[in-house]
Amino acid sequence: MAPEHTELLRESVADFVSRRMSITRVRALRGTGHEYDRDVWREMASLGWLGIVIPEEHGGMGLGLIDAAIVAEGLARSLAPEPFTAAAVLAAEALTLCDNEALKRELLPAFVAGEHVCALAWQESPGATDAGHIATRAMPFEGGYRLSGMKRYVAGAAGADGYVIVARADTAVVLACVDSNAAGLTVDLEAVADGRQFGTLHLDDVIVPRERVAASGDTAAAALSRALDRATAVASAELYGVMSRALEMSVEYMKTRVQFGRPIGSFQALQHRAVDLYIQQQLASAVLDQSLRELDTEPSATQRAIIASRVKARCSEAGVRIAREAIQMHGAIGFTDDYDVGLYLKRALVLAAWLGNAVRHRRRYATLALKREG
Repeated sequence: MAPEHTELLRESVADFVSRRMSITRVRALRGTGHEYDRDVWREMASLGWLGIVIPEEHGGMGLGLIDAAIVAEGLARSLAPEPFTAAAVLAAEALTLCDNEALKRELLPAFVAGEHVCALAWQESPGATDAGHIATRAMPFEGGYRLSGMKRYVAGAAGADGYVIVARADTAVVLACVDSNAAGLTVDLEAVADGRQFGTLHLDDVIVPRERVAASGDTAAAALSRALDRATAVASAELYGVMSRALEMSVEYMKTRVQFGRPIGSFQALQHRAVDLYIQQQLASAVLDQSLRELDTEPSATQRAIIASRVKARCSEAGVRIAREAIQMHGAIGFTDDYDVGLYLKRALVLAAWLGNAVRHRRRYATLALKREG
């Protein structure tokens, strides 16, 4: 996307957020079974955002991660609960690289139109960053599979119409599309810190006919790996949106809060802290921009994983640090649930852990970098 078009997209997101998003709405939806508003989701579809990473032949825009990150960052600044990264990036990317063309022709246009919300169910254990810990079994059955097992930490599960489920048939990875009302599938919702919910899927001999198998073997493994890495980068953009808004709130508060007859922003100790946080934000911004550009060039699988881990580690650490210190810089009011800055810390904590935390990604980065050099 040309620079002027990128700026127009950024302005469009800001305008939409100012009109349709509010912290009051976020608070009203916290802890409810209706995690987000489907009407708002359809509006996002009408703006083309749900098809950013989906190819044009399937009704999407066929754009890159830079554009998806602009939308994710803008939505995160308002703490929008809509599962943009989980559904419109992670699940969409996974299905896009699969080889069941008939299934893609059926589902991807529905993704773009906002008519079918899909979540990727891949994780089973805390901290996993790849398919190496998949225990859910896919037993061959009349050309398709029977799925049995449990998937955890499914972002976007609340209100999802279907799932792309990652299972294992012997040693091969399988990606299977299952409707939310499929026989043998039960979904439990588990509240997370920011008021949203992750899903736990229980699969008891869920039948997946051949037509609903998106991919298997090397194709499925490659699609999953690419989708996870690219979604990790977009989740980092969400973290950047959260940290940026939390820092802005802190600076605004320092300018207006008066103590000992002076704005607290005039105190040198607080100025130094604010500058330290600004440096962390700018470092995160630089790594994020570089990583998104590199990922859009389609690097090798190893290099892609290195890039994704680098940006997620940097943005996770910076996001949580800035949000935590933002509360401290607000003083006692920052610790109250009624004050909005605390909501930004809660979202930062969830995003920092989702798709692998900073420690996990540093280890992954070090392992892959050493392997590449060796």
